[in-house]
Amino acid sequence: QVQLVESGGGLVQAGGSLRLSCAASGRTFSNYVMAWFRRAPGKEREFVAAINRSGGLTNYADSVKGRFTISRDNAKSTAYLQMNSLKPEDTAVYFCAADRVVISLGPHGEYAYWGQGTQVTVSS
Repeated sequence: QVQLVESGGGLVQAGGSLRLSCAASGRTFSNYVMAWFRRAPGKEREFVAAINRSGGLTNYADSVKGRFTISRDNAKSTAYLQMNSLKPEDTAVYFCAADRVVISLGPHGEYAYWGQGTQVTVSS
């Protein structure tokens, strides 16, 4: 089992940037596909981005493509989500997720392990 802890959320003005971190423990981090999801108030959970085990392949939701970057540091057992040009509609709780085998790096990938989430609020 792997434990995930997100950090880096906060309040930022529109156009600003934040970097989220997801620290993993409990198993060999490099064996896990990592992803970020978010849930806005009153909405269902939404796929944001995913990265394969080596970090060589990534995928993004259309809504964040070109603004967000997912990355990982296997030596530090940490995944990141760099968020630039933030918009008020990016306001949500952001969750990181992990699994050893994922059928897709897209929105239909299913993940067994989830963090508790970190709040991101973008003011207009």
